[in-house]
Amino acid sequence: MATSTVHRPRADGTAVDVRVSVIEAGCRWTTSQRQLLGLVVKLDRSGAWALDGSRTCAHWVATALDIEICTAREWIRIGLALERHALLAAMFAEGRLSYSKVRTITRVVTDEFEADLCELAERTPAGRLSSAIAAYLGRHEEPEETEARQHEARSLTYRVEPDGMVVGYFRLPPLAAAVVTGAVDSWVMHESSKKGFVTKNLAKSGEDASADACSSRRANSWPSVAQQRADALVTLIAGGGEGDGQGNGVKIETEIVIHLRADGCTFDDGTPVAGTIVERIAPESFIRALIHDAESKPINASGRQRHPTKRQKRYVRERDGGCVDCRGVEFLESDHVPEFEITLHTLVDELETRCRTCHRSRGSGSPPR
Repeated sequence: MATSTVHRPRADGTAVDVRVSVIEAGCRWTTSQRQLLGLVVKLDRSGAWALDGSRTCAHWVATALDIEICTAREWIRIGLALERHALLAAMFAEGRLSYSKVRTITRVVTDEFEADLCELAERTPAGRLSSAIAAYLGRHEEPEETEARQHEARSLTYRVEPDGMVVGYFRLPPLAAAVVTGAVDSWVMHESSKKGFVTKNLAKSGEDASADACSSRRANSWPSVAQQRADALVTLIAGGGEGDGQGNGVKIETEIVIHLRADGCTFDDGTPVAGTIVERIAPESFIRALIHDAESKPINASGRQRHPTKRQKRYVRERDGGCVDCRGVEFLESDHVPEFEITLHTLVDELETRCRTCHRSRGSGSPPR
């Protein structure tokens, strides 16, 4: 396990001893994990698993070790990839790369990119490695290769959990995912606005206006963001909600913003998009241009209306890059600073991007929870 960035504490107290123990146990676990990956691949190649009547090696491992079959399949996949990529295997064996990083790299590694991806992984925290690799591949793969690889990797799976709930997982190319997630989040914002969940309504009871606060007083009155998204997905697939009384669902307008830059195309959150996709959809899309000046700053846009225009929102979001308080990139809104009631105008220089939670928390005078 890579521990080069972890400062080992002195073992001079109970709490510190636990920290040392966690690191040492993690190192032992990683060593065992490396050995296990090699053994399951050896078993897979031997065919000995068939002697017990198992359908595949993964089924035998899952039964013998009492684990999920998807976990066994993942072990075999990673083990086979390590056999094909000597540098990656060596860095894993030396503890320079963790199991988490190796698992991520093996999903996309090729002989051509192996050395660069290993070097990238060694200097990038595991939590940010997926985004870093996606950006790297976007710069080094041919657009047609990226699109073909992503199309081949698409999937949708679901299973029943012990509590009776159904858990689903999808892997979609960036544009398809943006259509799905954009529609879901647009519906969430639509419903939030329609139901009048605004700061002044909560202020009457003295509660925190954060849309995601988990206080017991609000737990039964307003669902979490995850719950709202679940409701939105079901509603959209089922036909669009309560409709107009004539059997027609409410139409939700979803805007997908693609940034065209010198180093490639991305969505708002930085997800790379193959240039071939942009070229294909451009003739059929309604395109709005956000022009940047010589210093790469979006050109100003202003107005005297109460609510920011779409152009103003695009400008402010591009300028701020996300919520100015928590740096989040979901459910972004434009916040008047100072308030519109004071200025009576809407200028981009007096707008700040905040996520819904931070926006409403600021309006109530309470810090976001």
